[in-house]
Amino acid sequence: MKKLLIVLFIAVVSVGLNAQEPKISGAKLWKTLTEVTYEISKDEYGDVYLPVFSKEIQAVEGQEVEVDGYIIPFEGMFKPTQLIISSLPISECFFCGSGGPETVMEVTMKEQIKYTTKRIRIRGKLALNKKDPDKLMYILKDGVFAGLAYDSY
Repeated sequence: MKKLLIVLFIAVVSVGLNAQEPKISGAKLWKTLTEVTYEISKDEYGDVYLPVFSKEIQAVEGQEVEVDGYIIPFEGMFKPTQLIISSLPISECFFCGSGGPETVMEVTMKEQIKYTTKRIRIRGKLALNKKDPDKLMYILKDGVFAGLAYDSY
C-alpha cells in the first residue's frame, strides 16, 4: 500500500510539472517585447542596427512563453515546422504593413502545423537574437500548437 501511494504521488507531481503555465503570454508578452531599443554597429556591409533588450525582456529569455498571433508565410511559401508569427494581421505586419521588428517572431515547431489565417497560440522557449542580422530578434524554440486564440486585445 505504501509503494502504491508513493507511485501515485510521483505521478501526480510529474503531471503537475509538465502542465506548468507559461511565464508570460498573449498581449502581455507582445507588450513586453516592445521594450527594445537599438544601437548602431558596423559590419562588412555598413551600418547594422542591433537590438538592446530591456531587463524585462532579458528576464523572459529561455523561459516557457505562449505567443498568440498570425502565421506569416515567407519567401512565398508556408513551411509547417518553420514559421514566422506576427502580433498583427498580415496586412499590418512588419513585412507588409506598418508593424515594427518587435511585432514578429521566428518559430521552430516540434511538429508540423497546418496553415490558417486565424490567430493562433504557440507555446515554446523564447530565445533572443542579439547579433545575427539574417534572423529575427525573437525566436521561439520547440514550439507546440496550443489552439486558436479566441480573445482579442
